[in-house]
Amino acid sequence: MAKETAQETHYQTLDIDEAATQAEIKQAYRRLAKQYHPDSKSDQASHDRIARINTAYEVIGDPSRRTVYDQQRQGFAAADPVESAANRAKRTADMQEVYRYAREATQSSEAREDAWLKLVYGPVDRLLGKIMSPLRTEIRKLSADPFDDELMEGFMAYLEQGRTWLGQAQGKFNSMANPASTAGVAADVYHCLGLLEDGLDEFDRFTMSYEESYIHTGTELFRRVKLLRAEAKERVKRLV
Repeated sequence: MAKETAQETHYQTLDIDEAATQAEIKQAYRRLAKQYHPDSKSDQASHDRIARINTAYEVIGDPSRRTVYDQQRQGFAAADPVESAANRAKRTADMQEVYRYAREATQSSEAREDAWLKLVYGPVDRLLGKIMSPLRTEIRKLSADPFDDELMEGFMAYLEQGRTWLGQAQGKFNSMANPASTAGVAADVYHCLGLLEDGLDEFDRFTMSYEESYIHTGTELFRRVKLLRAEAKERVKRLV
């Protein structure tokens, strides 16, 4: 776990009360990141200060790690939570569930395949396109001045809309189990959904920290989605 300085707690670093909500912690982090980020051209810009702010938010900005941190400060021993590994395990379990399907015995395999492609794959792929298509334009607009509140609000609105479309795509994907013949397509789409979610998370982190590395990582994740979408389309062509 990242360490705090001997003089201040992570709460003091973010200038918030220890009873602050997660939303208040997020707001404080974004405000301080903008104030002290070396690229902000602010008189208060400081590499050391922004490093401590990032460290503090890394811990108490995550509810699970915050609980562990609070317990350790109170003298209780606790292990660091497993973060990304837990997410990966859940996705693996979800993917296994996707491959399971039950259909009426009288329904032919061709009919099941056609229904899944029309009712699930098609709508999901269109939603993926709606999320991905505006990205380059949105990043270009934001790059004019990431510290401009109006431009940042526009980018955040795009991310919020993207999450709405992603939720719709995930719901549609889980609405009908895929037939065995479309397992490859389903796997590609499943990974697209996961990568898009990770990409949106990276862009969201940028809106709070102004660290360009999050933009680069998010863009790379979206690029991988583009390749997987193309692969899925090729699989569909071979089915039809």
